[in-house]
Amino acid sequence: MTRTKKTTKENQKIEDNNSISNLGNNMLVLHNDEVNTFEYVIDILIKVCEHNNEQAEQCAYITHYKGKCDIKKGSFDYLKAYKDDLINKGLNVTIE
Repeated sequence: MTRTKKTTKENQKIEDNNSISNLGNNMLVLHNDEVNTFEYVIDILIKVCEHNNEQAEQCAYITHYKGKCDIKKGSFDYLKAYKDDLINKGLNVTIE
């Protein structure tokens, strides 16, 4: 059996996901809007938040029917970059 070496980017992603900086009780919340399509929201959640297709679809539908959905949990600092990126892409998100 051979072991594959992880790239620096993959190692950084693993470290970021396991880092103390992303621990916290804050939630990144996606709010419903009348502007963006389901397809667009799903695509952005996959690209920015690294959701798989099923997670992204569920978040989009929950947001549509309930008005909002928690999409990521962590410290304020960890979530701020996600929030800024999602807002720049036209989504309505807050940190609660």
